[in-house]
Amino acid sequence: MIRRTVLRKLCWFIPLAALALAACAPAPIYKATPGTLAASPMQVAQSPEHYASGEVIWGGSVVEVHNFPDHTEIEILAYPLDSSQRPLTSTAAAGRFIAVYPGYVEPFNYPGGSLVTVSGALAGTRSANVDQAAYVYPLVKVAQSHRWTAAEMRAGHPDIHFGVGVGVGIR
Repeated sequence: MIRRTVLRKLCWFIPLAALALAACAPAPIYKATPGTLAASPMQVAQSPEHYASGEVIWGGSVVEVHNFPDHTEIEILAYPLDSSQRPLTSTAAAGRFIAVYPGYVEPFNYPGGSLVTVSGALAGTRSANVDQAAYVYPLVKVAQSHRWTAAEMRAGHPDIHFGVGVGVGIR
């Protein structure tokens, strides 16, 4: 009898807990438009003729920053994005791309390994090398960008871990 009562209560608790955890996830930072492409940088690099134009929302890890007289180019190792548009670095990389910013961008603000998400228009491709290998980089003319802090990357990820038994981590 007690077991049925506990099971009935758990039947209500589990969906409510799942809903509460989902509500903790931050909203996407950029709104996808009908023209936003779902292709990854790797797909665009392999078939640039299919993706001559369009808007993208891509993110990843900063590789290098190069400043020029009128613009800045940031090479980014792309990763898929989560529902909040944060790069999922625990997954396989999705290619590389070059984010083209108007004007000067301070390299100190984008050190190697920084995680970023950019929104912008595809602006063609460029062939170059990654070490000794030939590579085709999609170019993104950046309209908006966001550099993620460690706290933002943790946001929406509860410190509750299930295993043998139940444990709650407090930081």
